Amino acid sequence: MIRRRIATAALACTALTSPVLAAGPAEVVAHYADIAEAGYADSLATARSLREALAGLVAQPSQENLDAARAAWLASRVPYQQTEAFRFGNPIVDDWEGKVNAWPLDEGLIDYVDASYGESEENPLATLNVIATPKFTLSGAEVDATSITPELISGVLQEADGIEANVASGYHAIEFLLWGQDLNGTEAGAGNRPWTDFANGDACTGGNCDRRAAYLLAAGDLLVSDLEFMAAQWTEGGEAREAVISDPEAGLMAMLTGMGSLSYGELAGERMKLGLMLSDPEEEHDCFSDNTHNSHYYDGVGIRNVYLGSYTRIDGTEITGPSLSDLVAEKDPAVDNQLKAELDSSVAALNAIKTAAEEGFAYDQMLAPGNEQGEKLIMGAVNALVTQTASIERAVAALGLSKIDFEGSDSLDNPNAVFQ
Repeated sequence: MIRRRIATAALACTALTSPVLAAGPAEVVAHYADIAEAGYADSLATARSLREALAGLVAQPSQENLDAARAAWLASRVPYQQTEAFRFGNPIVDDWEGKVNAWPLDEGLIDYVDASYGESEENPLATLNVIATPKFTLSGAEVDATSITPELISGVLQEADGIEANVASGYHAIEFLLWGQDLNGTEAGAGNRPWTDFANGDACTGGNCDRRAAYLLAAGDLLVSDLEFMAAQWTEGGEAREAVISDPEAGLMAMLTGMGSLSYGELAGERMKLGLMLSDPEEEHDCFSDNTHNSHYYDGVGIRNVYLGSYTRIDGTEITGPSLSDLVAEKDPAVDNQLKAELDSSVAALNAIKTAAEEGFAYDQMLAPGNEQGEKLIMGAVNALVTQTASIERAVAALGLSKIDFEGSDSLDNPNAVFQ
């Protein structure tokens, strides 16, 4: 169920005798759950469209159908990235998130990679290439991977041997299968997997096209089922919804924790400043498709959505309602005005990166050592995100809530440790 606040003047007579009451924490967290419900429903809808496009590619391999599958993947990222603001404060989301959006990944676990990829001392499975390996040994036991199924991916391959880099499921596994490795370094250009990697018979390139197609479809099925699970958690009676509405103060804490942790440690730190410090395009969030500029932008939009109590659905419908901003404005208007301005500034800084990338200055290039323009763009957004995090802390204090320890990042808190 998705609730909307509807402005109306129809009850004018009632308004003369009954003052409009300001929304309280209970209404704010209920509307927060409504936005989560809508965001995950949109993520599920676009994942289903992606799965259809993957089926079309497998049924009739062609450049046109590969392009259609890639476009569907890109479209699916728009609503999903906005849901990342529901992480950190909601344990049910955090416990689940790695299934659908874990990164970076050792892609050699899944499929063939360039000879320059090399072996990994930390991860013996980094070059397993399960698509070319129907049987292999894992933790001393032989695994029969003759049939590539969602169960094989989620139950055996995902984080195999307890290694986080063994990402076998989710958006980025599908991204790798659609684009292949990006071998351009800090030059422009995304991955360039040929459509013939999914072709039949003698037209097949890369070997094992039937198994690659099977993996692609299984990963698509798994993404849909995982999003079905999370979408259900935010509907009426869902566990995630009940957790926030049953204790409004804890719900407010969840909202602010998600905003601050995504803003500071995750986006500003791990996803942006760390990659810049290392000049490493492998640290890009959507590294195979060169879609990182969009991922960062919609993360920023998602943070602002939570504070303002707004979300624009994929069909253009705008959902608005009681918000954190309303509560903070009642307690300390100056903090509210400052935070709203800073949220707008961070979204604008992220949009500057997005615009530059769309005009031909790829995020890869921004990360190149000595690229002053790229560093200025990225650090402009990093600094804006760090600045707004301080105001999120002020909002916590204004509401009289307990201090929140937001997620951190060595790139921000202890830069020297990054190179140790």
